[in-house]
Amino acid sequence: MSFTLAIVGRPNVGKSTLFNRLVGKRLALVDDQPGVTRDLREGDARLADLRFTVVDTAGLEMATDESLEGRMRRLTERAVDMADICLFLIDARAGVTPADRIFAEILRKRSAHVILAANKAEGSAADAGVIEAWELGLGEPVRLSAEHGEGMMELYRLLMPVADELAAAAEQAMPETDVDLPEDDGSFDAESDTPVVRPITATRPLQIAVIGRPNAGKSTLVNKILGEDRLLTGPEAGITRDAISVRTEWKGTHMRIFDTAGMRRKAKVQEKLEKLSVGDGLRAVRFAEVVVVLLDAAIPFESQDLRIADLAEREGRAVVVAVNKWDVEDEKQEKLKALKESFERLLPQLRGAPLVTVSAKTGQGMDRLYNAIMRAHEVWNSRITTARLNRWLAEMLAQHPPPAPGGRRIKIRYMTQVKARPPAFVAMCSAPELLPDAYSRYLVNGLREAFDMPGTPIRLTMRSQADKNPYKNRKKPGPSRLRKHLKK
Repeated sequence: MSFTLAIVGRPNVGKSTLFNRLVGKRLALVDDQPGVTRDLREGDARLADLRFTVVDTAGLEMATDESLEGRMRRLTERAVDMADICLFLIDARAGVTPADRIFAEILRKRSAHVILAANKAEGSAADAGVIEAWELGLGEPVRLSAEHGEGMMELYRLLMPVADELAAAAEQAMPETDVDLPEDDGSFDAESDTPVVRPITATRPLQIAVIGRPNAGKSTLVNKILGEDRLLTGPEAGITRDAISVRTEWKGTHMRIFDTAGMRRKAKVQEKLEKLSVGDGLRAVRFAEVVVVLLDAAIPFESQDLRIADLAEREGRAVVVAVNKWDVEDEKQEKLKALKESFERLLPQLRGAPLVTVSAKTGQGMDRLYNAIMRAHEVWNSRITTARLNRWLAEMLAQHPPPAPGGRRIKIRYMTQVKARPPAFVAMCSAPELLPDAYSRYLVNGLREAFDMPGTPIRLTMRSQADKNPYKNRKKPGPSRLRKHLKK
């Protein structure tokens, strides 16, 4: 039985540090500055033999209006309502604050299972704060040090009976089922023309990263896909800081979507926290299979947009370009024509990649976006048989032979595909170091057109084929050596 544990408390009490400790990875950004975490971040936690989902939340603020802090508080309260157990964290060195007392009262009303923990409790300096925590009326506080890993077994002792209770309740409510499922190992024939599409299941979902400049509408787009306000949004630029991953099922397809922090130009990124946020987004791109580059319709294809799209291509990810805020655009046909022209001219390495117009606010164009993502993923998994490749290669060489530097023509003998995701090819060549890049681009563009692989990154490597003639580099015998040989 898996349960959900939400870590809640004031800003800067160590919630993200404890979250990272429980998941065993540095997933959440941690900094001395209060209020780093703004969104809900979920992770698979492990504590001894317990397996559960842990949720890192924004610090509980006193604000209840429509300000950023007020929206963060409502998101945290929602996590409290959804969680099976709430772990209320206080700072043992700071002691119990008036805000802690207010939030303890909120948790008593909203959550059936609350565990009180006093973090930063290493050493005698925290003794007074731990004793003071009793007055919150939430039972015995657990002494923790999330940074040093102290108190984890005491936390396990308190979680076990609640986990057993939740498991028993779930077992009683579970209907009896007896379903046989066909086995599918996901294997494929290397000489088949069928695309090598990895089976998308609940345990192996399609990985999608949404990237772009600040305030392009990335979180709003992910919320529209989810059908709920799961991520924090607003008019302020740069709300998202962590790369938040959420699981969902969109039109029957299991997906894991990464919402990333907005990426500004490197020269403008000065603060340590923003550097961490950008680094988190770059890791999300490397984990993704399809990258949705989100542009603002009012100011598309700025230099930073081009860098972001080029980054996704260099990382070898399938790319879909989505132009957001299309609902407020007046001259749609003229603007779309200009967008397509700019896309072809400014991003030739992504020629043919899907370009769709959407409105994350109204939901306009979401069907087109889904189809573009699935098509890009299919192309990214493409595999071409060696026989078809070499028939195509012979036609390309006949149509436009390789150059002949120094009067000796370069020979390309054969080509094969070595991997998919993205498609990668190796061509055996007599002098790969002399073959110009323009000819390699000629072959790559031909691959795109002949085998219907628009937009996806294609890797083509020219490799020298070792000559199997054992006498090639052997010295010819001179006249004197030849006479000696004949005398024998």
